[in-house]
Amino acid sequence: MKRTLYTEDHEAFRATVRTFLEKEVLPHYDRWEKDGIVSRDVWRAAGRQGLLGLAVDEEYGGGGNRDFRYGAVLAEEFTRAGAPGLAIGLHNDIIGPYLTSLATEEQKRRWLPGFCSGEIITAVAMTEPGAGSDLQGVRTTAEDHGDHWILNGSKTFISNGILADLVIVVARTTPEGGAHGLSLLVVERGMDGFERGRNLDKIGQKSQDTAELFFRDVRVPKENLLGELNGAFVHLMTNLAQERLAIAVAGIAGAEHLLEITTRYVKEREAFGRPLARLQHVRFEIAEMATECAVTRAFVDRCIEEHADPEGLGLDPVHASMAKWWATELQKRVADRCLQLHGGYGYMSEFPVARAFTDGRIQTIYGGTTEIMKEIIGRSLLG
Repeated sequence: MKRTLYTEDHEAFRATVRTFLEKEVLPHYDRWEKDGIVSRDVWRAAGRQGLLGLAVDEEYGGGGNRDFRYGAVLAEEFTRAGAPGLAIGLHNDIIGPYLTSLATEEQKRRWLPGFCSGEIITAVAMTEPGAGSDLQGVRTTAEDHGDHWILNGSKTFISNGILADLVIVVARTTPEGGAHGLSLLVVERGMDGFERGRNLDKIGQKSQDTAELFFRDVRVPKENLLGELNGAFVHLMTNLAQERLAIAVAGIAGAEHLLEITTRYVKEREAFGRPLARLQHVRFEIAEMATECAVTRAFVDRCIEEHADPEGLGLDPVHASMAKWWATELQKRVADRCLQLHGGYGYMSEFPVARAFTDGRIQTIYGGTTEIMKEIIGRSLLG
């Protein structure tokens, strides 16, 4: 079925993204996977191409376009290319809204030009060794010392943790109030006491640097408070719907791409003297995955449309949770079934299905686990 979500402008942008991937990303990607990190040069190349800060106002060097569909195009194309290591979606769709909606004018002028040019790479540090989805478990503290905060604590599983020049840290700024006693503090590269641990060895997305971060008596100027004091919980909840929708977009795009390459494979691969595609079981597998992808695509596209509506309020948290858990669980199932249809070749790292199997496994975990998504939906329906 023809998709009606995108205009000619979106498709022209898609062509730009594909050209960028072909020239600046794919030729280097295997090396980045071995290195466990992408080069800073590719971030600057993305800035020159206008792929960073799409929603940032033009006066700060951004694209000045808040149409989420452009971000969706980026997510789709990077997923299809099998290149999640360059975390542009994290930079644009997850961290960008904190800076554009919460930063003061002085902060915007200080950070956003570099954010858009690729000179400033960003991260958000929420997860701790003992606290993931439950914000009440955050133990990182920031003590008020007049004109600055003294930050102490640690974070883990931080995407862009090694490369990041600017880290939005969730810290407890009052000993009381549970999750409501948290604030967002911006820690910048070079601050005394800010240290990075090892680049964590993951089973997938190896070129996407993921690190432990440590804060030992870091002096954070009061000018680096982002948003309201003790207002982090509300700020985080406000932006979670877009984060989860972006993950859902990548989820269905990943499932569709796996279906495409597997359909080609079973037509070409022979067993017992005939193509795999002529076996009824294989046809049923392809038929089931194609149907599930088509149904999921219809729902996710509707969510994108809702979120991109300039007259609306954006996608609500419940439907974002529905899209996130359904699309990512579908991606996981399709990856497993497509690998099985590839047989032994599917287990070989050089085959795209193998890398997609490991790269996509995190999708049901980060941004809120499937279990958390179901809890949000269930509470909305049952109280």
